Amino acid sequence: MYSILKAEALTSNIYLMVVEAPRVAKHCLPGQFVIVKADEVGERIPLTICDYDREAGTITIVFQPVGASTEKFTKLKAGDSFQDFVGPLGRPSELCTEDLEEVKKKHVLFVAGGVGTAPVYPQVKWLHEHGIKADAIVGAKTKDLVILEKEMEAVCDNLYVTTDDGSYGRHGMVTKVIDDLMAEGKHYDLVVAIGPMIMMKFCCLTTKKYDLPTIVSMNPIMVDGTGMCGACRLMVGDEVKFACVDGPEFDGHKIDFDACMKRQQLYKTEEGRALLKLREGDTHHGGCGNCGGDK
Repeated sequence: MYSILKAEALTSNIYLMVVEAPRVAKHCLPGQFVIVKADEVGERIPLTICDYDREAGTITIVFQPVGASTEKFTKLKAGDSFQDFVGPLGRPSELCTEDLEEVKKKHVLFVAGGVGTAPVYPQVKWLHEHGIKADAIVGAKTKDLVILEKEMEAVCDNLYVTTDDGSYGRHGMVTKVIDDLMAEGKHYDLVVAIGPMIMMKFCCLTTKKYDLPTIVSMNPIMVDGTGMCGACRLMVGDEVKFACVDGPEFDGHKIDFDACMKRQQLYKTEEGRALLKLREGDTHHGGCGNCGGDK
């Protein structure tokens, strides 16, 4: 069992928990995720790691309830436990694995949408701890849905907060802020965008105008998280990839977001899963080379 040391609501529908998981905390890096299971009959939920403390042996997760299992998570409090807390899974952010001297030469812009601020934070924090400056845009629909602002301010060189309705910070989508920064003469070598699929799609369309390399996280389409279910199958250029074992981060300019969003909707129904199996043949399951297909 994995004890919950802290549980709080960041907004009306976004929650933070600090969980005692020393082995995960010892080995994880920004960009990776964990599989969380509330009890013996609960679903396996993939959640990106928001923060970690190696000395304390803790992992911080942030989630938004979207189904029955994550709704159950919201009822848990400090002192309760998770049945399973497996990780770290997935590949770490390339910024944390590349040659440090090369990373220091880059000026990175992070773009976070909604709960996407949670997986952005550990990457910016890691750069800050290594003396590397970075800017960040944090977007939300309204002021009440802005999360981790103080934490982001502490590790960013420049933080730009924007809300769709103009109730806080700048007025408009995160893509407008990207356009504004480019118009102001800002220079960036890389953009990392994490948030809802539709937001990442339009971030990539925007950065493509400026020939700005862009990394996105495909965590939103993951289900099983270990390459077993095939739910997170996506095309990256002309290659079949799986977000859970090959990612979750990929070159955003090579992803067909429309296909991913359609797949995301289809996979919610039994009929949709059957249709995808028919369309995708042998690569529907087992294409990742890790699960042995439907045998």
